[in-house]
This record gives sequence, structure tokens and C-alpha cells, in this order.
Amino acid sequence: MGDPKILFIGPGAIGASLAAWVAESYPAVYVMGHGASQEALRRNGIITYAFDRPENRRTVRVAVVDRPDEVADVDIVVLTVKNYDLAAAARQVREELGDRPIIVSLANGIDNQRILPSLFSRVIYGVVGYNARRDEPVVVGYHHKVPLLIGTPGDSLQDELRLVQSILARGCPTEITDRMQDAVHSKIVINLTNALDALLGRGAHPLLNLAVYQQLLTQTLWEGVQVVRAAGYHEHRIAGMSSFWLLHLVAVLSGSVTRPLFKRRVRAMRMSSMTQDVVLRGAQDTELESITGYIVRLAAEHGVAAPYNRAIYRLGRERFRPGFAPLAPDEVLAAVKKERMGSSD
Repeated sequence: MGDPKILFIGPGAIGASLAAWVAESYPAVYVMGHGASQEALRRNGIITYAFDRPENRRTVRVAVVDRPDEVADVDIVVLTVKNYDLAAAARQVREELGDRPIIVSLANGIDNQRILPSLFSRVIYGVVGYNARRDEPVVVGYHHKVPLLIGTPGDSLQDELRLVQSILARGCPTEITDRMQDAVHSKIVINLTNALDALLGRGAHPLLNLAVYQQLLTQTLWEGVQVVRAAGYHEHRIAGMSSFWLLHLVAVLSGSVTRPLFKRRVRAMRMSSMTQDVVLRGAQDTELESITGYIVRLAAEHGVAAPYNRAIYRLGRERFRPGFAPLAPDEVLAAVKKERMGSSD
């Protein structure tokens, strides 16, 4: 019996980098994209580099397919598409491959837990801790390979988890967790940064008021912590990401006290994929609903005030469309104050 075949669908920043890393030492890797990404895969392979060593680029050639059923008897399908494309990609896999392969989803949020079990009997979920950015189709920069976390909500599929771990770990450290829901919700808190940064265009445009941005970011994340705790989830430490304790500390301390640390953190922060989608590419489809929208709905369900996230969510729904122009931090803060006033009526 040969090596289990693994198909990566969605060669964005995470999908392309992970597929390339695994393919360097594992022969049975296949990748499927579409449009410009598919053309670049065939023409150039996948190019990766570390942010701190941009001159050291690695090119990896991978087997490229146009449809899932081009890979005979595929064993594992890794879905690295965004949430808004997940249902369509999953349906195609089901129609062409049936329920045979193990499905691994690396999407943010919990939409995948609603979509995938209705189509497949063996689904593994993953939480990605490393930061990556797509400069152009299948050209990806990344910041340190920190461990992937994989697991299932009910701690089932142990044999499948070990198989997936043994393959993914060839490219990136991979750990099995028995607390997948805690890990997923801990990552959702950190991902609340994305919608705020997209509204402000951080990374694509200069920040006009660092002090207000600090207030917005720290309070947005701390609200997220309070919401997921109220919903019964606990912190799962994710390598490379701020702890809940640190998020609480910077939220309650004076901004002037923590600003030197905050400035260093901001300089190290890369442009989010949502900012790239909204600000640079004019996309209307984003993960706003599956991240910030989810936290807003969870807050309402559990009676937690979340004016920062409510304001960001409302602004994102109104503004994220072609022709979007980034807002100033003061405009977002004014929307937060309006949310507070509305909730006190």
C-alpha cells in the first residue's frame, strides 16, 4: 500500500504554505485552486519565504488537479477555503468523492461545524496559529511555524487524527487536542482583530491615531474573552498568540502605560487577509459574519454587553463593498459610543 493521498483545496496563504511544506518531504500531495491561483500553481509551483528572511525563497512543485475526482482514491482532503466558499467546496468534494476521505477543515470560526457534518462522517477540525500572507497567487510569506492544533468536538476519530497528524507534521508541527471547542473559540477571540483592521485599512494605510486604535483593539478583544467565557468556553493557549490574561491586562491598564509595548506589537502585526480582501481587492465576501457576527450573536444570547464588536460588525456590514474607503479610528470609536447610547435607552 502506498502513502495516503492528501488533497489541499484552497491555496491561499495557509493552504499554499502548508501544502508546500508537506510536499517537500511527502510525495502524495495534490493541490486544487481556481483562476489565477490555479494558473500560478501550474506555472510556478508554490513559493514561500519567512518574513524575517525574505531573500530566502523556496519553490516547491506540487501535483495540481482541476477537480477532486482527478485524484484516484484520495484519503484526506484538507479544506483551506474561507467560510464563505466552504459549502460549495464541500459539496463538490461530496459529489465527486463521496464519503470516503477524511475531511480536515482549517477554517476560522464554527461555520465548518455546521456545514461539514451534514456531508461527511469523518471530519477533523484544525486551528492555525501561524501568521501568513499571500503577496500574490501562491507566493506566501509567513511568521514562524507554530503548531497546528487538530481535533474533534467529541474527541472521536483518534486513528484518523493520528494519521493526519503524521502527515501534516512533516511540514508544520501538529498537535492533537482533546479541547477543540476551547481552541476554536480562543482563536475566534484573536481573529476579532481582522474586522477592525479591515475597517481602518491597517497595514495598507497609516494609522491616524494610535491611542484610539489601541483602545479599540484592546477593548474589542477583551469583550471577546468575556463573551466566550460567558458561553462556557475556556482559554486554550495557542502558540504565538496573546493569552487571555494579557488581553485583560492591556484592556484595564492605562493606555499610556502600555503604549510602548503596544507599539512594538503593532509593528510586528502583519496585514490581515480580511484587510487584503476588502481594502486591496475590493471584495464583498468576508469572514465578518463568521467571526465578529458570531461573537455579537453569542453576546446577545448570554447577556454580555459588546458595544465595540457590535459597532465593528454594523460598520463592516454597511461598508465592506467595492469602493470601500478605510475609516479613521475616531470614526469607529464614535460608532462604539453610539452603540453604548442605544443599548442604554
